[in-house]
Amino acid sequence: MKTPPQPPPSRFRWLFVIGMFGLATGGLFFRAAWLDGADRRFLMRQAMERSLRILTLPAHRGLIVDRNGHPLAVSAPVDDLCLDPRVFIHERADWSELASLLGWPESRLARDVESSRHLYFLYLRRNMDPFQAETLLNRGIPGVFLVPADKRFYPAGAIAAQLVGYTNIDDHGAGGLELEFNRWLEGHDGRMEVIQNGLGQTVSVARILRRPEPGHRLRTSIDLRLQYLAYRALRKEIRKEGARSGSVVVVNPKTGEILAMVSLPSFNPNNRADFLPDDMRARAATDMFEPGSSFKPFTISAALASGRYEPWSLINTDHGVFRVGDYTIRDDADWGVIDLTTLLEKSSNVGAAKIALSLPRHFLWQAYRDFGFGQTTGTGFPGEASGILHRWFEWPPAAHAAIAYGYGVSVTALELARAYSVLADGGIRRPLTFLALRRPPQGHRVISAHLAKTLRTMLETVVSPAGTGFLAQIPYYRVAGKTGTARLFLHGHYSRRVYNSVFAGMAPAGHPRFVVIVIVKHALKAYFGGLIAAPVFAKVMQSALRLYGVPPSHWPRRTPPILLDARAPVT
Repeated sequence: MKTPPQPPPSRFRWLFVIGMFGLATGGLFFRAAWLDGADRRFLMRQAMERSLRILTLPAHRGLIVDRNGHPLAVSAPVDDLCLDPRVFIHERADWSELASLLGWPESRLARDVESSRHLYFLYLRRNMDPFQAETLLNRGIPGVFLVPADKRFYPAGAIAAQLVGYTNIDDHGAGGLELEFNRWLEGHDGRMEVIQNGLGQTVSVARILRRPEPGHRLRTSIDLRLQYLAYRALRKEIRKEGARSGSVVVVNPKTGEILAMVSLPSFNPNNRADFLPDDMRARAATDMFEPGSSFKPFTISAALASGRYEPWSLINTDHGVFRVGDYTIRDDADWGVIDLTTLLEKSSNVGAAKIALSLPRHFLWQAYRDFGFGQTTGTGFPGEASGILHRWFEWPPAAHAAIAYGYGVSVTALELARAYSVLADGGIRRPLTFLALRRPPQGHRVISAHLAKTLRTMLETVVSPAGTGFLAQIPYYRVAGKTGTARLFLHGHYSRRVYNSVFAGMAPAGHPRFVVIVIVKHALKAYFGGLIAAPVFAKVMQSALRLYGVPPSHWPRRTPPILLDARAPVT
């Protein structure tokens, strides 16, 4: 029996190959159909995750303006230059080109990128000028992209640096009013989905998830014109006298609004490279000092309120020397027997100490406390100190006497401004504020209106030609105020070379519109408050009276015109 003929081996192999190709093709079609059906949603999500990014839309920070609408802090659009390290590494981009554009050594760029190789976001440079950032982006470096941001600018610069404050690199308040009102100023950032290409560059915006909400506008009580004039006057005096630092505060006593607050030395908040911690302190709010004789009006106020003294009551100053235990109190001269008004005019330490010792300690402490000493002023300013006023039962006899003329008690410039505002506002104490007000806040009475008026009249003698503050006079205006000169407590004792010079006053004395406090610290030449601080007070107060159109207290006398003989030679 013959066997059937077998197909040649080559034909069998051909059929096998055709069958395998058919199976493979069928498998591919089946897999494609499966992916297009069951796994379509999953794959689409994976693709979107590799090309879809969520970017932050920064909200513009609110403006800070002065009471007249002049800008103190504004935000300008900038760009943050960023990098997707994964794309940059995957595309094997030119490291040297990017490092050169950034001005970095290649080693730094390599270190930063390698340490973030598993991330998709790395800051390269913050707050770039948009034109420069766009120019760099157009170089087409894989993974480089831009994120919109804001940068804070301060038009007033160093003039109001510590007062307005500054923001950090993320545009959050870090000092001054920027920090105090940060929640009010900062808005709520938005978010958007964008589609990016393989180079990490944004191709299109997919959708807006949340629109940014800008921050609120902050209208402050500051008058930028007055702030500048106070800054200029104080800086000139500090340079002239070789002083280390100084402060000026201007307050509207009727409302408690702070119209100017200057602290020197200052800094430029627009240049972060110049930031020095010591210059960034708002010294008028944070630095405490012993007020010296500028504290005496409040001792006299307590004496008059006690009913035991009148402005004409006499005090024997004992030839200008008075001992309390082991402590010796001295005057600058022997004033003999003087009344309380002359005590303020001549600034007698002995007379003030004798009055304080004649009053109960708890009564005197409460009188000082009523004026706000040892308490914050209510501004809420970051870092504001509350001053130090020890409890009355902690006073030894020497402290009981010394506190009468401003030793053993510490205040800030803001605290002293509030206390003098009580005298200027007819005995009403109000909280101080950096906000422009529509109506004055509720205050409470500390002393009677009659007593406040009496003290103002007594303080006018200080600014008279015979008083210690004669350089604080302003032509055609009645001025009331008090000088202060206090030695600094250094290394366990009071220095005989380093002083604080103070002048605190108000004008017009009959119905004060402004209270001005001036402190100059560590003056190397003259150091008396009447010689250093009083002239600054006069310049600042005169500027305030002129800017606000306050009429003079008395008009200058008219002098008859001088008639010249036409025949006489003119010399």
